Parts: sequence; structure tokens; C-alpha cells
Amino acid sequence: MFDGYDSCSEDTSSSSSSDESEEEVAPLPSSLPIIKNNGQVYTYPDGKSGMATCEMCGMVGVRDAFYSKTKRFCSVSCSRSYSSNSKKASILARLQGKPPTKKAKVLQKQPLVAKLAAYAQYQATLQNQAKTKTAVPVEGFSWGNYINSNSFTAAPVTCFKHAPMGTCWGDISEGVRVEVPNTDCSLPTKVFWIAGIIKLAGYNALLRYEGFENDSSLDFWCNICGSDIHPVGWCATSGKPLVPPRTIQHKYTNWKAFLVKRLTGAKTLPPDFSQKVSESMQYPFKTSMRVEVVDKTHLCRTRVAVVDSVVGGRLRLVYEESEDKTDDFWCHMYSPLIHHIGWSRSIGHRFKRSDITKKQDGHFDAPPHLFMKVKEVDAAGEWFKEGMKLEAIDPLNLSAICVATIRKVLADGYLMIGIDGSEAADGSDWFCYHATSPSIFPVGFCEINMIELTPPRGYAKLPFKWFDYLRETDSIAAPVKLFNKEVPNHGFHVGMKLEAVDLMEPRLVCVATVTRIIHRLLRIHFDGWEDEYDQWVDCESPDLYPVGWCQLTGYQLQPPAPQSSRDSQSSSSKQKKKAKSQQYKGHKKMTSLQLKEELLDGEEYSFLQGTSDQESNGSASYYIKQEP
Repeated sequence: MFDGYDSCSEDTSSSSSSDESEEEVAPLPSSLPIIKNNGQVYTYPDGKSGMATCEMCGMVGVRDAFYSKTKRFCSVSCSRSYSSNSKKASILARLQGKPPTKKAKVLQKQPLVAKLAAYAQYQATLQNQAKTKTAVPVEGFSWGNYINSNSFTAAPVTCFKHAPMGTCWGDISEGVRVEVPNTDCSLPTKVFWIAGIIKLAGYNALLRYEGFENDSSLDFWCNICGSDIHPVGWCATSGKPLVPPRTIQHKYTNWKAFLVKRLTGAKTLPPDFSQKVSESMQYPFKTSMRVEVVDKTHLCRTRVAVVDSVVGGRLRLVYEESEDKTDDFWCHMYSPLIHHIGWSRSIGHRFKRSDITKKQDGHFDAPPHLFMKVKEVDAAGEWFKEGMKLEAIDPLNLSAICVATIRKVLADGYLMIGIDGSEAADGSDWFCYHATSPSIFPVGFCEINMIELTPPRGYAKLPFKWFDYLRETDSIAAPVKLFNKEVPNHGFHVGMKLEAVDLMEPRLVCVATVTRIIHRLLRIHFDGWEDEYDQWVDCESPDLYPVGWCQLTGYQLQPPAPQSSRDSQSSSSKQKKKAKSQQYKGHKKMTSLQLKEELLDGEEYSFLQGTSDQESNGSASYYIKQEP
């Protein structure tokens, strides 16, 4: 195991690395042209003329006020969004030839006047930089720094069964030893050393080199599934040298004996860990496969779409009739919104026929076995009926659970549901949930669990009470026993960090926090954003990922809104709504009314007392009907 140890000394007089050296800021050419924009001529305050255009958002501004040495971006946000962890992620963010539009406050660009105002401060920075020979880095988002500085806890990988290694993570925990590159070394070749896991945050681990004891000065974060992380013994079998870090090289004369003593009885990664990582990142969906997916302009129907790309199990689907491939939809391969060709006809769901009469060359139908299977149900006995009332998560406003009605009963347990008071006359905004969906609830669910229930739009008799509403509408509540009350042992806790899809603009994955847990229902908060943008999500949703998932798969992560953006959130409600785009382009729902939480009258039903944040994973009754 220790044959890889190399006791060769390092050349302590070696020159500093390129990371420690800084270059002078190159002066701008004196012959920069004067650029006219909307009839105006812009010049530098110091008399030089010249403008720059941000490669991310297209904002035109004073060149010297732009970020990066090459002046390619107008702000830190644009620089972060464009240059993420890999070239692949950068390309992904610019699909369709345009930048992400969600979370406009994160990616919001400052107007030209603000750029001019910042010019003086920028010039002072350049002068200080010239004096000290130190560059002022444009910091990107770092999960490690974010977690360390705030003492956050991340949800473990085992909470995400659909994510890579979600079902085979094993007992990787604090104290596990690995072999990693030794960065505290001036040797010309790449060498390794052993480090122990100090803290885990999803896929990311805080590591400390063996021999540093309680010294955290060289601790570092890395993705444990990365290609440079190996089990102890890998260097010996691969012929790679183990060299102690330069900082502690003087501490021991016999490093091999030190390692034997430290590693006896210690845990390490399984020998086939990297192979398992690779296998868990193989996805059955391939480009050019045809699927049926919800029509984002009309929730009530599906359309044919073609898989354009697959990233980490997430699919970019392009609707078949889109000639320029810009009419797209993002979802996970296990999403309940996609189905095999022919699914709509088989259950009686509305379907938009394509103008394309035959398949395009190279396109082929995705095999039915690739899609997520739903639970079989028995609709022969007592079952859902049209007109029954229930509570449902509004797919156009995922922060709200609303009063809803079953509008149509389809085959195989599928239901068409409409939000009371907000439905289009033609039913174009009805949406399809399966009877076992964790997004529908029996009457009274919100009251029991102290969740704000959104009443029908225009309903005047507030506070809303189900007993009165059922009597006024001459309706009945869907029987409680028909709903899915199974609560898995999900492992989430309030305060855990994760990466979550913004389902209102599903091509964006954001830094997020679990803020409430109601049985299997999670309240997901997007860090840096107001609570009105929170979303209710099931604990087994394929749109939730461990910390480090974006880095592992090459997807671009949307960081929390910066402080300046958070301050601006106190602006008008109208501006807030513009900053948040909708996933579906159908009828926009109104925000939920502010209701006082009040239990229903005990005339008809008696409710079981529940807690607002139930972290017990056991199943609980929703309500019981009072016996006469």
C-alpha cells in the first residue's frame, strides 16, 4: 500500500508558481474609435473614447468599467454566468444564443450611468493594483467558502436516489482517507499525498493533508467524485509518488512509518469507486429520441419533442415543430412531465398533433421502459370523480397550494385538475397529476399542517373555510383514502443546503435551502431571493440535487443573489414579478392572498393536531371524519 511513498526532497528554492505571479494591466490602444449608440457619442471621462459590449448580456458600457482583463463582461454576475466550472457549462448557459433570463436580479445588469459612476473607483483599484503588483480577483461562487463562512449543512448524497452515486454512496463520511494531488509542492511533476475528510457537503469534501493534525491552514474543498480523488493504495498500484507537503516535510524523518501508524484501521474509498461514479453517470436517453412532453403554452395537452442534449440526466427537449430549435423545454429524464410516444392516446389525454407528417431522419421513439413508472391503482371501487374538491400545488405558482377541482378522470389513474377561480373557459390551463402524485392533497391538509391555502380568486368570504365552500358550491371532497400518504425515510432536515431547479424556468439550477418539511413535502427557498419565490417540492423530486452536482456534471450553477440585489428586492411588487419568469407561458396566476390560519369549524370534520415542520418520516393521518 505504501510503495508509492517517495521520500525525495523538494527543491525549496524553486520559483513561485504562475498563480502567485501577476501581470501588469495592459494599456488600452490610443486609437480606440468613438462609438455612437442611439445617436450619442460616448467617451472616457479621461478623454479616451471607446465602449465595450458585454458578451453575456449585450449591455453597452464604458470599457474601463468592465470586468476582467479583457473587458468582456459588464459585471461580476455576467463573468460568473459565462465562465463557470467548465467550458461545457459555459456553452450550456448560452444555449439558444441567449443568456439565462431567470433571477434577473442575479443576472441584472447595471445601467450605463452606474458604469460611469463606478469608473473613478475602478481607476483607483487599477492604481492600487499597479502599486502592490496584486490583482483584484473576480471571485466566482464557491460552495466551500459559502458553507464554511456560514456553518451550513448540506443534504447528504443518499437523499437523492436519482443523482449519480445516490444509491451506492456507501459509508463515505468524515475520517475517510483518500489520495489527492499535493499542491504544497514545487516538484515539476504531479505528486500525491494522503488527506482525510474533515467535513462532507454533498459531493464536496473538506480535506486536510495527513500530518497537519489540527492545522487547517491548507485545508481545501474538492468534489469527492472528481478524477483526482483516489482510494488509499492507488498510488502504489499506479506507480505514482507520495510526497509529503512542503510545509510539514520537516516534522518527521520516517514518513512511511508515520503513514502506517495513521492509516492502520482507517477507512478509504472502495477500489471501484471511480468506476461506480462513471457508471452512475451513464444515461439511457440519447439525442434524437422522440418523447411526449407537456406543452408549456397549454398545460392541458402534450406535444412531441426531440432530445437535443443530455446533461447529468437532465434533458433539453426541442419541440418537434421548432425549425430553429429555440422552442425548448428542460426536465429530468425521470420527470412526470415526459412520456413515451403514444401515452396521451392511451390514457385519453389531450395531444397537439404535429404538422410534421413523418419522423425526421435520425429521429426515433424513446423506448417506453426508459420512463419513470407510476404506481398501479385500482379504480374499480371507490375512486376520484369529476367535480370532487381537493388541494393541489399550482404548477404556475409553485409557492402556493390552492383550492382545486378534478375536471376529468383519465385512464391509468391520471386526473385533469383545475385551480378554482383561475381556470380558462376552454380548460386550456388544466393540468395532469397522477392519483398517487405527492402534489395533490385531501381537503384540510393545509389547515392541519399550518400551510397557507390559496382560496379561489375573487372568493369574498374570508377567511376561507372548506365546510362553507363545499356547501356553497354543492361539492364533495375527494375521499382521503384515495391520496398517497406514503412518507419515505428521506433524510432531509430543515436548513440543509442543496442545488435545486427553478421549476418556473427549469433550465436553471440554483443554490437553495430546505426551509420546511411537511411529511414528504419540502419547502425549497432560493438563497438570496424573497420567500415569494419559494417552491413546494416532493422529497423524491428529480429536480433536487446534492451540493456539487453542477460541478460534477458540467451544468452551470446559479449563485445566490448578491447583497445589492437583495437590497433592491424592497422595490415594488410589480418589479419583483417581472424578475421572476414563468415556466409555462399560459395564464399567469395571481399571488396568494394573505389569510389568517384558522382551523375549520368542528361541525363536520375534526382535525388531528399536526406540526408545521414535521421531520418525522412516518406516515400521518390527514384528517378523520367525525362520527355521528
